Amino acid sequence: SKMAGMSKFADIEIDPGIVRRAAKGDVRAHEIIYRAFATPVYSICLRFTKAPAHAEDLTQETFIEIMRSIGKFRGEAALGSWSRRIAVTKALMFLRSAWTKRGQALADDWNEVTEGDALSHGVSRHPDDALDLDAALASLPDVSRAVVWLHVVERFTHIAIASLMGKTESFSKSQLSRAYQRLRPMLEVQQDGKQPEGAAISY
Repeated sequence: SKMAGMSKFADIEIDPGIVRRAAKGDVRAHEIIYRAFATPVYSICLRFTKAPAHAEDLTQETFIEIMRSIGKFRGEAALGSWSRRIAVTKALMFLRSAWTKRGQALADDWNEVTEGDALSHGVSRHPDDALDLDAALASLPDVSRAVVWLHVVERFTHIAIASLMGKTESFSKSQLSRAYQRLRPMLEVQQDGKQPEGAAISY
């Protein structure tokens, strides 16, 4: 599946000694951590913002926060999971401020995208065509895309998503079900039960 494991945070091993050195302000240790996580942090920020310039800014902000807070990192989870959560929080804070600037409640942009838009994003109507899941996700409004991504790919619970978005758990669940309704025609499997290449998506 094209969607599975796109952010490889959990697979990145960082020696606990490097974490301790980073907590003491060791520049070389900071650099090792930056090199290890720069790509997955950037890619997750890009997922949420869809704009490379914003993703670059958010990547920098994420690493400033990682280095400032690494002394509080206790190693209960992998450093990767902890770093990913900081990146996601930064990206969501960015989106929330953008939504606020536009004077919109989080759910207001749901109706901005018409079916025509989804098709123009290169999402095929024909289930036997290979599916580009990125294109399908791109056709969703920011909020819904963020919820789908966090829940399906990053395996965040609805409670965690709700707290990150400053919303209720039922808001997260309803965004997810609406997103699935919209994505379903794009994700339809072939009649004989075989899935088109790359279309595997586990609900």
